[in-house]
Amino acid sequence: MSIKQPLLIELGTEELPVKALPGLAQAFFDGVLAALEKRGVAIERGDAKPLYSPRRLAVLLPGVAVEQPEQTSEVLGPYLNIALDANGAPTKALEGFAAKAGVEWTALEKTSDAKGERFVHRATKPGARTLDLLQGVLDEALAGMPIPKPMRWGAHAYGFARPLHWLVALLGNEVADLEALGIRAGRQTRGHRFHAPQAIAIAQPQDYVAALLDAKVLVDADARRARIIDEVERAAQAAGGNARIDAGNLEQVNCLNEWPVAVACAFEREFLAVPQEALVETMEANQKFFPVLDASGKLTEKFIGIANIESKDASEIRKGYERVIRPRFSDAKFFFDEDLKQGLASMGEGLATVTYQAKLGSVADKVARVAALAEAIAAQVGADAAQAKRAALLAKNDLQSRMVNEFPELQGIAGRYYAQRAGEADEVALAIDEAYRPRFAADDIAASRLGKALAIAERLDTLAGGFAAGLKPTGNKDPFALRRNALGLARTIIESGFDLDAMSLIGNALTLIYDEIVTVERVSLSTSFPNDSKQIRREELSRKVAFRLEEHSAHDLYDFILDRLRGYYADKGVPASQFNAVAELKPASLYDFDRRLDAIGIFAQLPEAAALAAANKRIGNILKKADIDIPAMEDPALLSEPAELALAEAVEAAYAETGHALAQGDYVDVLSHLARLRPQVDAFFDAVMVNADDPAVRANRLALLQRLASRLGSVAAIEHLSS
Repeated sequence: MSIKQPLLIELGTEELPVKALPGLAQAFFDGVLAALEKRGVAIERGDAKPLYSPRRLAVLLPGVAVEQPEQTSEVLGPYLNIALDANGAPTKALEGFAAKAGVEWTALEKTSDAKGERFVHRATKPGARTLDLLQGVLDEALAGMPIPKPMRWGAHAYGFARPLHWLVALLGNEVADLEALGIRAGRQTRGHRFHAPQAIAIAQPQDYVAALLDAKVLVDADARRARIIDEVERAAQAAGGNARIDAGNLEQVNCLNEWPVAVACAFEREFLAVPQEALVETMEANQKFFPVLDASGKLTEKFIGIANIESKDASEIRKGYERVIRPRFSDAKFFFDEDLKQGLASMGEGLATVTYQAKLGSVADKVARVAALAEAIAAQVGADAAQAKRAALLAKNDLQSRMVNEFPELQGIAGRYYAQRAGEADEVALAIDEAYRPRFAADDIAASRLGKALAIAERLDTLAGGFAAGLKPTGNKDPFALRRNALGLARTIIESGFDLDAMSLIGNALTLIYDEIVTVERVSLSTSFPNDSKQIRREELSRKVAFRLEEHSAHDLYDFILDRLRGYYADKGVPASQFNAVAELKPASLYDFDRRLDAIGIFAQLPEAAALAAANKRIGNILKKADIDIPAMEDPALLSEPAELALAEAVEAAYAETGHALAQGDYVDVLSHLARLRPQVDAFFDAVMVNADDPAVRANRLALLQRLASRLGSVAAIEHLSS
């Protein structure tokens, strides 16, 4: 059994890019492990994980074999009929092979394969010392790191994320003789830049974390993160509130500090008149501070900053944090006050001069289309149609506001505040905000029915417009975020339980879009053909619009939405086979799609499911190969075999038992009844020859199978469940 020693490799750098730091650390860790495993070096990983701080990346493994295992090699040589002559003497081919292997030909072994017996050279040699392999390990790990824009320093040709200043490489208590980016490895690391700037000698790898802790560096990112949370929460509670700890902000703060210390701060209460989302955005995105909320979740004038130092005079740090945040808050208050003076309604006057997309008109044109859709959708989902239209007509106005110009992420949120101040109904104001939800992958959908109607309408228009304008995503290019909009649309419909006809909605949206295209094209043609007849204009316009109608149909857009749902359901653990089974039917309602998918998931667990799925697949293949006309119904008079009589009776009963449930969308009940058909289906295929010699009997049996397949596939194409 190979002896193992702990391994430490640390790259000491200048401050690394904050957002890239966790990824760099993981890549370095994975690269070292992969390079060791590639060389056959045994590793005892334990609970090892990437270690990092702003100034270092480290790999610490509790056990690494001090040498490779014994290395064996096998090189195949010539076949006997080529290697030996008629007298059994070695040929030139065999002598050359033996010479290359460095042995006499008589020392070679023999082996056999499909072509016959041949010579083979097998050799064994001791494994290399791991210390001697570490240079290659480090080189491979560095080469595999994702550094899109390497920094170069001095006169060197090499580059890295940031300049390298020290390198530690220890296997047990021995320093590895290696070099990286012009730095020789040693055992000296560095502590905190201010608290412990002197070099620190690491005697052995297992001392590393504790040595840095003594030097005011928490190199374990999880421990550092936990300290930040604890510091922030205690400071917020001392200030009489609760800290808002956003995961993204926390991660960035974690990558900015080696020894985090909370500093409680405050700003002037007058700034609380500004929408709290703007203040929170400024604190988190620009300054990496943690807002403090009251018991009801409202923002207070307190906030928590994190210093990377234990200051002798924390008040000076506090003053600096408060000073740096004040100008941003002052700007936000100015923008908000000026926007209130202008009013939300008047902001919309400028939308007619803002181009939404060259082929789709202005933003004002989009607003009008969305208003028409929202009004129609609201009536279908139990929301107030007039309020839906009003909310849609106001929803884009805040794009012209000073606040949104400065804080683009406040689209809709700012509009809600302005609508409330303008005296709009609370439902309308809320819907203006909710129209943007879900704003990101993990976000919730709109909560109110009015907000849901507006969110659906907004995304329908964006998708229909994108397809009509030829902007369907290709590869990584999706300038109008059509993929995200498709998923947001589907999620809103499904998670709201709205049984809407998606094909009808898409058709309505496309109709409005094509009306807009006609208008835009008419203006364009008037300019292009000023002296030609109206007939020429009409023909040109008709050609262009007809082309788009053919290329961008409602079915194309529906398929695009279904494709986004594939990933959505995969994340929920739905097997691809079950998704494909429902997708093949293309239910018009996405909510109905969801219910069918739930039912097929339950059906797939039944013991009869696999056999019926295979039978339906078999039936489909039989029907495809049929070379005669198949009647719509079987003729009872032509049924003679006991098994086909039994199946016909069972199919008739299944139709009677499942008809009402199918109409009501009770797909679980439908499939549970259909599962009972298995004995009759199995017996039929065991005892009945479908392709009988008598054409009438054959057609009758095909008709029976066709009716069976129609009902078996009424909820989903269950043949996809067969392996």
